[in-house]
Amino acid sequence: MLRSRSLFLCALLLSTSAVMAQAPAPKRMGLSSSSFADGAVIPDKYTQASPSPVSPQLSWTDVPDGTQSFALIMHDPDVAMQKTTSDVLHWMAFNIPGTATSLPEGVPNVATLPDGTVQPLNTGKKNGFMGSGAGCCVYHHYTWELFALDTKLALGPDATRDQVLAAMNGHILGKAVLVGRFHKPPA
Repeated sequence: MLRSRSLFLCALLLSTSAVMAQAPAPKRMGLSSSSFADGAVIPDKYTQASPSPVSPQLSWTDVPDGTQSFALIMHDPDVAMQKTTSDVLHWMAFNIPGTATSLPEGVPNVATLPDGTVQPLNTGKKNGFMGSGAGCCVYHHYTWELFALDTKLALGPDATRDQVLAAMNGHILGKAVLVGRFHKPPA
């Protein structure tokens, strides 16, 4: 009896393992740019090295089922503003339509785009994109984080990053990250 029970358990484990091995692993959402490669140096036209920097092109893949909207946060985590955990917020956009798969280069710096995307104030107190601006000689890592959400956020262009993050809690279906590096050249 004990031997047949052991054989049964072994057979059950083997069959379960075979079924699990056949199931494909879920794909991870990806974020990329035709403007620069992940981890590469950001070209000057997207930075404060240009008098009029523009946002880079962004595209994403493998969006989770049920995505209703996206939220994008670009920040410089290499900075500790005023001796706090705060860093420099270069761009925040939310309520990007869930059907979108990209943002074009040069997204207009307005509070609300025609498709309903909301762009609150960045650290420079302007709506939309603020180019990378690290000082001379030491690279900073500029991070674009894209969140797939199962809802639209009931916030407006006056929302702070903390309010957006709080509203996103419990609604994140997936996340993708892109990193670029920049510093100003020596004078």
